[in-house]
Amino acid sequence: MAISRRDFGVSVGALVACGFGKADALGLPAIGTYPIAPNVHTTVQRTVLPNQKPAAAIRVDDVSNYQKRGFGPWHYGPALSYDRRLDLVAPPGAGKPARHVARLLNFFAITDIHVTDKESPSSAIYLGLKNGIPSGYSPVMLDTTHVLDAAVQTINALHRRGRFDFGISLGDTCNNIQYNELRWYIDVLDGKAITPNSGAKAGADSIDHQKPYKAAGLDKSIKWYQTLGNHDHFWMGTNPVNNYLRQVYVGEDILKLGDIFTDPDGINKRDYYMGALDGATPNGDIVGAGPIGDFASPPKVKADPNRRSLRRKEWLGEFFKTSSQPVGHGFSRANIDEDFACYSFRPSAVLPIKVIVLDNTQVDEDVSPARSATSSPGYGHGSLDKKRYDWLVRELDDGQNNGELIIIAAHVPIGVEPASSVMGWSSVAHVSEPELIAKLHQYPNLMLWIAGHRHYNTITAFKSPDPARPELGFWQVETASLRDFPQQFRTFEIIRNNDDSISILATNVDPAVRQGSPAATSRGYAIAIEQIYSSNTLTGQPKPLRPTGSYNAELVKPLSPQMRAKIRKHGTRILQ
Repeated sequence: MAISRRDFGVSVGALVACGFGKADALGLPAIGTYPIAPNVHTTVQRTVLPNQKPAAAIRVDDVSNYQKRGFGPWHYGPALSYDRRLDLVAPPGAGKPARHVARLLNFFAITDIHVTDKESPSSAIYLGLKNGIPSGYSPVMLDTTHVLDAAVQTINALHRRGRFDFGISLGDTCNNIQYNELRWYIDVLDGKAITPNSGAKAGADSIDHQKPYKAAGLDKSIKWYQTLGNHDHFWMGTNPVNNYLRQVYVGEDILKLGDIFTDPDGINKRDYYMGALDGATPNGDIVGAGPIGDFASPPKVKADPNRRSLRRKEWLGEFFKTSSQPVGHGFSRANIDEDFACYSFRPSAVLPIKVIVLDNTQVDEDVSPARSATSSPGYGHGSLDKKRYDWLVRELDDGQNNGELIIIAAHVPIGVEPASSVMGWSSVAHVSEPELIAKLHQYPNLMLWIAGHRHYNTITAFKSPDPARPELGFWQVETASLRDFPQQFRTFEIIRNNDDSISILATNVDPAVRQGSPAATSRGYAIAIEQIYSSNTLTGQPKPLRPTGSYNAELVKPLSPQMRAKIRKHGTRILQ
């Protein structure tokens, strides 16, 4: 017997408990909500641990049999303590345990939400199936807005315990730069009604991933800021949107492409139908995917103008249509006019801390090279053109000259991927990756680079090139995706120590999903996909930090003598 999504915990009773099944004064079904589990924990208290991987194999699209064959179940595992990292302290053995004195800053980062229109005709589902790439196809595509809603509610609960100074999203809000995907993303954060379906809207009255619901919304006292990701302005994060793609987004014909992962000219070929998900089926059955010759007539879906692809300026403009703060979420009207997605802000009026939000994705004009041993095609690389690099240097100079500690927030991490990787640094960038890192090492006040993009929770130490000046080193912290396992966000606490160093507490957090909710279903799917794909076949590299996917660390950063004195003088929240 086929097993449906209900076997992951979704039941009529659970939906009633979540607010569904009630009626308004006219007797019509009332829009429901999805409250999270009452007990909110970080991974410092407990972790989400997948059950043992089944021995038998399963097809990734055989979703109805995931649970029957043992794919997806999980349990709570032990707490994950902080790994105290002294990589930047010179000499390494000189770091003695310091006492935390005062909290300077407390913020959260979410990234790679990939809010997905499951019924869109412009996805890359077939290429995901053909090449074993979860970013092309995974059943987590069904519930992306629900996972974001659960994460927001978890953030709100943590905020009530210890106030966040701000939050930041590190890019890839959308899966495929569609208008409806971006509006769902912003509306979840604003706490509006969400209609998570498109086209024919089939199943909206009976299938949980199709039902309209009311998002909780981020606590209005938290300011949140936005970073641009490659999926926010390229088709599936890989290529500029050409005229053919733009027409497919809003039409009824399912996209036809070649294999962009094996053919450098695949974006211009018409060999395969890419497929869509049937939103009216409990498990999101795949339709219209396969070689062109397998179809007697072209597969179609119901067209929807709200699927239109957004140009970069249009994407930026949507952040001014919001009820949460700040208006624009970091972007200014000048950013739209100049088509420039970089800005900076200061999160505290009393502390010398500056956040530089850097767009380090590629631009449309970049030339996608042929695959070789030293480069790879596509537009998923990190990159800076001259305008953005010069802007970054000015912002760094400004922060350093003003005596401010500096955080860089970007979508793409640096120094962690080979050039041959589709996520490595672009071979056509204005500045090479070694040149960029060498420049960053000139700023003793740079303490942290935060990023998403790779869907990993990893931390990299960029040690000072001068042993006599350890303060020239900085940390990079990557945060995992809310889409894929382990579906986490991060909190960051920056703390002054009694030896005048600072500690950065980087903590992973699992959204507190309630059993029976779509977010809980999505967690089961994410774990099943992790069990099916034990390595990232796109890069050929094993995924690190398993089995939980989590990594908590206390990152010690030495300060220059000038910053020690300045930080010591400023008012801070004293730790008890």
